Amino acid sequence: MNKQLMVSTSGIRGVIGNGLDPVLASEYAAAFGTYLKSGTVVIGRDSRPSGEMIKMAVIAALRGTGIDVIDIGIVPTPTVEIAVTGLKAKGGICITASHNPSEWNALKLFNSKGEFINKDDLTAIKEIISSREFAFKDYRKLGKSGTDGSWIKRHIDQILKLKVINATAVKRARLKVVVDAVNGAGSSALPDLLEKLGVRVIRINCKGDGNFVHKPEPIPENLKMLMAAVKKNKVDLGMACDPDADRLALVDESGRAIGEEMTLALAISHVLAKKKGNVVVNLSTSHVSEAAASQKKARIFYTPVGEANVVEGMRKHRAIIGGEGNGGVIYPAFHSGRDALVGAAIILSYLSESKMSLSQAAAKVPIYYNRKTKAALPDDFEGKMARVEEQARKDFENLQIDRRDGIRFDFPRGWFQIRRSNTEPIYRLITETDSKKLTDVLISEIMNLLK
Repeated sequence: MNKQLMVSTSGIRGVIGNGLDPVLASEYAAAFGTYLKSGTVVIGRDSRPSGEMIKMAVIAALRGTGIDVIDIGIVPTPTVEIAVTGLKAKGGICITASHNPSEWNALKLFNSKGEFINKDDLTAIKEIISSREFAFKDYRKLGKSGTDGSWIKRHIDQILKLKVINATAVKRARLKVVVDAVNGAGSSALPDLLEKLGVRVIRINCKGDGNFVHKPEPIPENLKMLMAAVKKNKVDLGMACDPDADRLALVDESGRAIGEEMTLALAISHVLAKKKGNVVVNLSTSHVSEAAASQKKARIFYTPVGEANVVEGMRKHRAIIGGEGNGGVIYPAFHSGRDALVGAAIILSYLSESKMSLSQAAAKVPIYYNRKTKAALPDDFEGKMARVEEQARKDFENLQIDRRDGIRFDFPRGWFQIRRSNTEPIYRLITETDSKKLTDVLISEIMNLLK
């Protein structure tokens, strides 16, 4: 299999023409249709240039296996998830490579609950591809296809009805917000939601044409245009989402990117103020979320990275809020998926009810020095990870080690985690301590050991 193709429950992801192409996309779609056997599949996509081509291949393959298809257009990934349940479909496919650059694309596969397929589902689909036992039908039993362009509006309308959203308070606050949707699938959805909440919106990179004018991952170093626009227009805050609008990042009123980790922490603060309950996050999530939960006397549980893992953990622990520290908020009272729109509405409700600015709200949780680094996988990666572990055992007292997702080391002043990416051919290093100097020193030492 091409090394540029990444296959996991998070999606079948690759560079167009060098890992992912219409033939491979149709094989996975045909295998998915064969696995489902019958019923309807909802299709949506983000705005990247290859999306239409891949969509046509996917629809043809699904129809060939007798599956009916409803194409809901260019929409956020969470919109596909709620459409699956809303239309009582057997499954869904969102064609998006999320935060990856425009040359990438992917198929995200969902079950009838609008949740990512699990490992058993993926194994069965891969076995169908390996055996070439696709259940293609004759011309009398081909699936039908149709379109439904109503789902962004339905998504927004359902958010406005959530008990945790205080539309009245947001409208009364008369907020001004700059939105940067990196010309992705959230280009109309996120600004339209905010305007329905009475927010005055200034749009940048909201054409929805798939032209990613800056790197699409919503992390501080990629938000310079948004930061400048917040300063220039003297607004209350800025909001940025990734190309499929399942992740949200924030810029405060001074034009400072407060870090994508703060998105989930603020959402936790608001939801737990309304109702007591548990919180679930992944092992790569900053301690700011744990601090936010602790302030409300809530228990927090950790899972391996991946939306499917977090959702499974939330169900197990009956969590009322959770997500991933990359800006992905999951509010299960609505649906079990990361959702930038839900995150935005929750945070605006929190700021409006508390009458705090974003910088004041962020100051309510302790400061941690968190840095996320990534690099190409070195030769003998596992052997070099063992060297890091050996050194960590020498350097830190009271060391705790978690091997559920790569390897994570917790020590009194912080933690760091090393793991293979599920979405790129790289490893990720996340380091967080109570000191910028210590964080920087650790990163340098760890990366030297991994060379």
